Amino acid sequence: MTSTSIEARAGAEPLDIGAECAALAAAAPSGAGGFALFIGRVRDENGRVRAMTLEHYPAMTDRALQNIAEEAARRWPVFALRISHRVGRLLPGEMIVFAGAAAAHRADAFAACRFAADCLKTRAPFWKKEETAEGERWVRQTDQDRAAVAEWEES
Repeated sequence: MTSTSIEARAGAEPLDIGAECAALAAAAPSGAGGFALFIGRVRDENGRVRAMTLEHYPAMTDRALQNIAEEAARRWPVFALRISHRVGRLLPGEMIVFAGAAAAHRADAFAACRFAADCLKTRAPFWKKEETAEGERWVRQTDQDRAAVAEWEES
């Protein structure tokens, strides 16, 4: 396998999903037959969430995203892996994260992409604050988030 193209970043600019997909495809050679994508957006739980603000320390966050991508590339034979995560104040429905993987076969692309998406919830240092009609609250990791990553740590 050739070297893996990895790009991982956090930024305030809106995500252009088409451009993210194009960049992933451009980074993968013609031998890449499987692409897997995860796209996340800010949820509005029954009209409760008015906005979500993500705070971070850029150097720390970028390093954590890079580490997640590099670990995925060590675990599965992928040609390209891309993670883009938004920070700042976001409204419900706005895209917050893109994770994509390209591999020779779909199983490796799916696994690497799912691993990256799962790890973003617990290993990436973002501080999330929701604005609701009842006020503001900091969002904590859930048991489900921790359990998803624990599955990968056991494998």
